[in-house]
Amino acid sequence: MTDTADTTSDAQHADRDDETRNSDAASGGDADAATVTPYEVEGEVNYDRLLEQFGADRLTDEQVRRFPDHPMLRRRVFYAGRDVDRYLDAADSGGTHSIVTGVGPSGPMHLGHVLVFYLARRLQEATGASVYVPLSDDEKFYAKDLSFDEIAEATRSNLRDLLAVGFDPDRTRIVVDRLDADVLYPQAARFAAGIRQSTVDATYADPVNVGLSFYPAMQATHLLLPQLVHGRHPTLVPVAVDQDPHVRVCRDVAAKERFALDKPGALLGKFLPSLDGPGKMSSSSDAPAIELTNDPDTVREKVMQHAYSGGRSDVAAHREHGGDPAVDVAYRYLHTFFEPDDERVARLAREYREGELLSGELKAAAADAIAAFLADHQERRDALGDLWSELEPYRLREAERERLRPDVLG
Repeated sequence: MTDTADTTSDAQHADRDDETRNSDAASGGDADAATVTPYEVEGEVNYDRLLEQFGADRLTDEQVRRFPDHPMLRRRVFYAGRDVDRYLDAADSGGTHSIVTGVGPSGPMHLGHVLVFYLARRLQEATGASVYVPLSDDEKFYAKDLSFDEIAEATRSNLRDLLAVGFDPDRTRIVVDRLDADVLYPQAARFAAGIRQSTVDATYADPVNVGLSFYPAMQATHLLLPQLVHGRHPTLVPVAVDQDPHVRVCRDVAAKERFALDKPGALLGKFLPSLDGPGKMSSSSDAPAIELTNDPDTVREKVMQHAYSGGRSDVAAHREHGGDPAVDVAYRYLHTFFEPDDERVARLAREYREGELLSGELKAAAADAIAAFLADHQERRDALGDLWSELEPYRLREAERERLRPDVLG
């Protein structure tokens, strides 16, 4: 795939290729395929099939070695992407490179939300990447049955958790759609003129209102914001695979000759499952999500009572036949992020399969590891003072805002 569109013909060709993939993904492919969209994930997700539908490439061993070391990359939790080498080349050479990954504030953040931000912080620490974090509060008004007051409360809570991650304020910008509408909306209006309604319908399967129909233009603004501020350069978007349609539409936009921007690259991740089993962790799951403000006792209670087990129905059967770590949620959490030692992860899986390790023991190990992670996060969160004072160093600087504002009188 070409990095940018050198001619109008190339851009049109890129649009057609991506629209075909968008249509295939929206239709769900095979009849028994899971539903995976930015607004709905249902069924058993086949990650290999999604690569075929979305047109992304599996990460190679060499690419993983070139990234800063991180368990979610080593263990292929983030397993695929687009234009990854361009980003890695810029990071290796000390050239300008940036990361964009955000959140839609509709309630308290949970584990499924925050892990990608810790990955982004690791990349920033290792290579000096600029990190842009958009909060799509207006999208949640279009997509959820929530009032603006409820969304504003969630936004304030989410901002505290994002600040607690520990990004470098000199290299990080946090934008909120309604708070920063004066600079975001004019750019979204420009990009909206470059997105066909047929592309939106093919990608998002007939949005339920005109707000969501317009929203891909705002998502494109988010993903292209580093280039709008700093000029053309490689950008990487680490997101769960259900958010990939936003990236595909943005790549269509960036390829158009009138915008002359580089297509953002993508780093696509598998879901952290909900406690009740396959799928992604969600606040709307039947099982409770582990929120970032939960204390150790609450974490242990949720994991011990609700985490889906890959073990046998009784101890004797488990000792004889062993369990299945591939479907065990406690093991999946440890493997995804919470146990940094690869040898211990492998040992836990082996002992579980052989029946030496019981489900309750595996759950206890996961609960302890998650509680320790949350204790560190909460210590930083609790140390924050007034939210708006803490946020100020992460907001767009006035010179950066000037680059984004339209010259309506010129």
